[in-house]
Amino acid sequence: MLTFSKYQGAGNDFVLVDARHESFEPLRERVAALCDRHRGIGADGLMMLEDDAQSLFRMRYFNADGGEATMCGNGGRCIALFAHHLGIGGLHKVFRGMDGLHTADLLSVDEAGTGATVALGMIDVSRVDRLGNSYFLNTGSPHYVEFVQELDRLDVKTRGAQLRHDQRFAAGGGTNVNFVEWVSDGHIRVRTFERGVEDETLACGTGATAAVLAAVLDRGSRLSQFRVDVPGGTLGVRFAAHHEDTFTGIVLTGPARKVFDGKIDANFL
Repeated sequence: MLTFSKYQGAGNDFVLVDARHESFEPLRERVAALCDRHRGIGADGLMMLEDDAQSLFRMRYFNADGGEATMCGNGGRCIALFAHHLGIGGLHKVFRGMDGLHTADLLSVDEAGTGATVALGMIDVSRVDRLGNSYFLNTGSPHYVEFVQELDRLDVKTRGAQLRHDQRFAAGGGTNVNFVEWVSDGHIRVRTFERGVEDETLACGTGATAAVLAAVLDRGSRLSQFRVDVPGGTLGVRFAAHHEDTFTGIVLTGPARKVFDGKIDANFL
């Protein structure tokens, strides 16, 4: 039997496995089966918490299609809360992702202990490519950002799939796609098509981060803190410094919540 936990951050949901104590080989078909919403547990991705020699733990992230990916911002907040529930570290944590070290601060934990607001340190960004009126950048995962009007009427799945497989991004295995609508300076709305899920998700943390940095460049905003409304809730993105295409001290803040614990028969896998 495989013991797992289910967490979600702004509707972005994940299967989490404590790989320090669970013997789990993340074969592509196995991860995809667990993430299947009709025949498995159902999730946008799967994360493994592993021992790490230089930090509290290592985060390994797999998309719903079973492929190992780089960073997931909502997943990073969820695994920080998962580590908290496992008794790893205090309210401030340092852990390793595929893209490097991250900090996570549990700013508040609810009375039941199942939910928290988490501030996650993201990697610095030193390059933003302008593609006409759109942008391409890496915030831990690659993201294409396009500004639109009437966001609610957009066919995100169809348009997102087209851009996700655009030949411009083929060398990097494709890209995540974000459609952004301005509300006001410091406030945007975002819908995201995620590669590996191959559909729109309720939230994408690295996507929200990419959208904010692109928005700053697009409008020449002097603000360093933004509200980002996504279908699954609200996220906050701030940065400490910005010079031309370089952003440092980036922090993604938002909710994380434990949904349930479970066990699944190994025969299923």
